[in-house]
Amino acid sequence: MVKKKGYPNIGEKVIVTVINITPYSALCKLEEYPGKEGMIHISEVSGKWVRDIKKFVKLNKTYVAKVMRVNEKKGHINLSLKRVPRMEKKRKMQSYKREEKAEKILEKIAKDQNLSLDEVYEKIGFELQEKFGEMFRAFDLAYKSPEKLINRGISEKWAKIIHKISKKNIKRKKVKIKAKLDVRFFTGDGVEKVKQFLNNLTNKYKVNIKYISAPKYSVEIESENPKVAQKKLTKQLRDAVSNIKNGEANFKMVGEK
Repeated sequence: MVKKKGYPNIGEKVIVTVINITPYSALCKLEEYPGKEGMIHISEVSGKWVRDIKKFVKLNKTYVAKVMRVNEKKGHINLSLKRVPRMEKKRKMQSYKREEKAEKILEKIAKDQNLSLDEVYEKIGFELQEKFGEMFRAFDLAYKSPEKLINRGISEKWAKIIHKISKKNIKRKKVKIKAKLDVRFFTGDGVEKVKQFLNNLTNKYKVNIKYISAPKYSVEIESENPKVAQKKLTKQLRDAVSNIKNGEANFKMVGEK
C-alpha cells in the first residue's frame, strides 16, 4: 500500500475507500495515509441534489476526493467528491498507479538493503515524495544516472542504490523515430554511390535503412527518449545530406507536415 507521512494538505486530492455510510455522510479510509479516516458530508457528494446518499457512494468502493478541512488535534478530515473535476480524478488515479509501481521498486530496495519496507520509507521514501512529488519520478530520473538525485539533495549513498535498483526494474519502452530520405547521384555509377552513401549512413550513425522505391528510403532509429532522438536524427541526416557531391538528397521526418 502506497504510504505518505502525516496528514494530507488542504486542497490535496486523495484516494479514499468508503468504509461506512450513514444517511448524511460517508466515512472513508485514506489509502495513502495509514490509520487516517475522513468524512464526506452528503452536501459534498454530488453537484446534484442528493436525497439518498447510497445512490452516489457505495460501500468498499474507491474514489478520488478533495481535502477540504484538516484538524490534526481531533484527527478530523473533511472530504469532497463533487469538487474534483473529471480530469483531476484521472490524473490522480494515474499518479497513484505510478506510485504503486514505485512502491514495488522500494520493496526491491528494502530487500537489497536488508531492511523492512517501513524502514526504507522512513530512510528515503518520504524524502523522495517531498522533493520530487512522486517516488516514481525520482526512480525515473535515477534510471540513467544518480546525479539528478544528488543534485536535488539526496545523499550519494541512496542515490547510487536507487540508480542500481531502478536500472534493473524500470522497463522503458523504445519508440521508433522515422524519416523519409530521397537520394540520387548524377554520375554513371550513381547506383553504387547511393549504396555507398547509405552504407556510410548506417555505419556512422547506427540507423536502420529500408528501401521504399527508388530514390526513396526509410531511415529509422529506436530510442527511449523520442524528443532527443528526433533532434539527433535530424542533425545526422542534415549533415549527411549537406556533404553530398555530384548528387542531391533531402529528407523529411515522418509526422512532419
